[in-house]
Amino acid sequence: MTLQSLLILITGRVQGVGFRPFVSRIANEYKLSGWVLNRSGEVEIRIEGSPDNLKAFQRALIEHSPPLAQPNLPRCTPVPPEGLTGFIIKHSESGERADVHIPPDYFVCGDCLAEMQDPTERRYRYPFINCTQCGPRYTLIDRLPYDRPNTAMAGFELCPACRAEYENPLDRRYHAQPLACAECGPSLNFWQEGQPDMAGNQAAIDACLDALRKGLIVAVKGVGGYHLMCDATQNSVVNRLRTAKSRPAKPLAVLLPTLGADGLDFVREVANPEPCEVDLLKSPLRPIVLMRKRQASTLLAETIAPGLREVGLMLAYSPLHHLLIDAFGKPLVATSANISGEPVLTEGGEVEKRLGRVADAFLHHNRPIRRPADDSVFRRIAGKPRPMRLGRGLAPVERVLPFELKHPVLAVGADLKNTVAFGFGNRLVISPHIGDLGTVRSTEVFERVIADLQELYAIKPSVIVCDAHPDYRSSRWARKQAIPTIEVFHHHAHASALAGEHGIVDDMLVFTWDGVGFGEDRTIWGGEALLGRPGAWRRVGSMRPFRLLGGDKANREPWRCGLALCLEAGITWESCPKDSELLRHAWERNINCPVSTSAGRLFDAAAALTGLGLETSFEGQAAMQLESLSGPVDEYIEWPLQLDAAGLWRADWGVLLPMLMDDTLSIAERGSLFHASIARLISTQAIKIRDKHGINKVGLSGGVFQNRLLTEQAAQLLAQEGFEVFLPDNIPTNDAGISYGQIIEAAAQTGQV
Repeated sequence: MTLQSLLILITGRVQGVGFRPFVSRIANEYKLSGWVLNRSGEVEIRIEGSPDNLKAFQRALIEHSPPLAQPNLPRCTPVPPEGLTGFIIKHSESGERADVHIPPDYFVCGDCLAEMQDPTERRYRYPFINCTQCGPRYTLIDRLPYDRPNTAMAGFELCPACRAEYENPLDRRYHAQPLACAECGPSLNFWQEGQPDMAGNQAAIDACLDALRKGLIVAVKGVGGYHLMCDATQNSVVNRLRTAKSRPAKPLAVLLPTLGADGLDFVREVANPEPCEVDLLKSPLRPIVLMRKRQASTLLAETIAPGLREVGLMLAYSPLHHLLIDAFGKPLVATSANISGEPVLTEGGEVEKRLGRVADAFLHHNRPIRRPADDSVFRRIAGKPRPMRLGRGLAPVERVLPFELKHPVLAVGADLKNTVAFGFGNRLVISPHIGDLGTVRSTEVFERVIADLQELYAIKPSVIVCDAHPDYRSSRWARKQAIPTIEVFHHHAHASALAGEHGIVDDMLVFTWDGVGFGEDRTIWGGEALLGRPGAWRRVGSMRPFRLLGGDKANREPWRCGLALCLEAGITWESCPKDSELLRHAWERNINCPVSTSAGRLFDAAAALTGLGLETSFEGQAAMQLESLSGPVDEYIEWPLQLDAAGLWRADWGVLLPMLMDDTLSIAERGSLFHASIARLISTQAIKIRDKHGINKVGLSGGVFQNRLLTEQAAQLLAQEGFEVFLPDNIPTNDAGISYGQIIEAAAQTGQV
């Protein structure tokens, strides 16, 4: 028999997904000899056998790879045969390459779920069951190569039964690094003040369920951090959670049991899901999906998402979640255990200390969480679920760049909804959601994630990209590092994120609408139209500027925005809820009244002027409530547009004020007319700019375009006018996408850095 031999190198997502055991199985299937091992970021295979079997083996590497794997095309090099016998998995080796692909955390697979529910199996009801195709990864890995000693499982020595599975090439747990069972793996502990500790998995689960049934709030440690859980069907319980957590109105995520032939009976009971939402809800990502409430349903507490038409739903993704929700038998609140805006808490002592007045009890486990990963969040806009938050099951997000970076780059993002991103070679990696950088813990996690990604990907950045805002915490941190920095304007990053995601290299028009962003003229932008391409954006459209009364206070007190518009327009707001005389004097003297063109604050003002949202407890609350009351209408108010001395098409919002304050119209009527008029403005402004510049590609980017009603109406109007419309698909349109856009923009500005 003719003997041939190949050396095969495979990159891509091939670590932490059972790829080496898969290689071993197909090598044995085709009667081939050799070995496979992990190096940093790639799998190396030495394989010998007949030419026909080698060809079949190469096809199988790609066509039949594990479901979680994302391999690149193998690089095959003929080498002299060595007369190898048998096939083995060698110990992993470290290397200098930075071609690492870190897998996210995976939901429990069907095989493990069935095994956990089978009383005859030794892992029956074991809350940490996993195999090569499921379980934690990103939150577990210390360093690469991905082997058990390099994970948080290093301290759990395998028992003989688990060791046999780990070493058996025919077993689905062959080299499953988080492998464990009740004899040798992590375990649960339930603690409630004044009660004896309940150690042991079943005892702890039973105690937790008993607490939940009694209406208590329990902090439950999961895959990427703790959740605060309570009965989602009882208003009194949900209200107590809101009071304890000082979260009066922000919507709470709900974990639903699986029931019915397809497991979705509870979903259909509380919501009216679209097919794409159902597909995403059941997908391996297992994110929180925002769905339309079913108005006839009374199952969920009214205070789950007060004033909103949508509710955030998710299905169980970890074995522990399945055990809890299936036994509880009805919906549970499952909101992040954190101080508002901070990253989710991960350590038992810390969660007891910081949330001891919120949670009545705690369900801990002793499997360490190396770094937090909050749940991902999606919302359907223009027929497609789009990410609002990158988190567990999805991040780290990896993107292929359309160019090669000359040097590794770190982008530190914005201060709200912060993510960080690393660019190296032709690759870009976006971190999971970190949070708002306003606390000590947020800064600590921000720095830890940066350090961890550097270590995991074996990358040392040569340059840091930050926002041009002089007072952003992320930017101040960047400037303190002993590395050169590149400043990128906030709205340029929004525009470049959209262009980069869609690979657009020629000129386009992007409406970059959000709350606040530092502009080139050192004012607060937020309602801009930018023309050009990454590295060459210029502002061609904006709004009539106004002054924000009290600066940052206007973010949480929309009545200040409403009053500011009235003062600017010379209109008296008769029903202003506060004594406005002092603010009028401040406005006249320009004391703490920064100039803004913010579309986000315009939405806040509109809500306040209708009497809907005068004060808020979370960012975007007033605009979300106004959207919930509004619907699509054909009627609209035409905005005056004027080409100013700087060549900008300025839109004057003043024409909307009488309508917004007209209490002969319902709030819903005013809100609907406001949305329709804003959408029409986008279309009209785009036409004016096209007439002058001949541009036909139009994008919508920025936090305002999380608003489905506005975005869908604007996109439809633009399409009717013959524009090619682009929306973010996989990168969040809000500030979570800024780090990605910063790298795209900086690379273009500097010739790939």
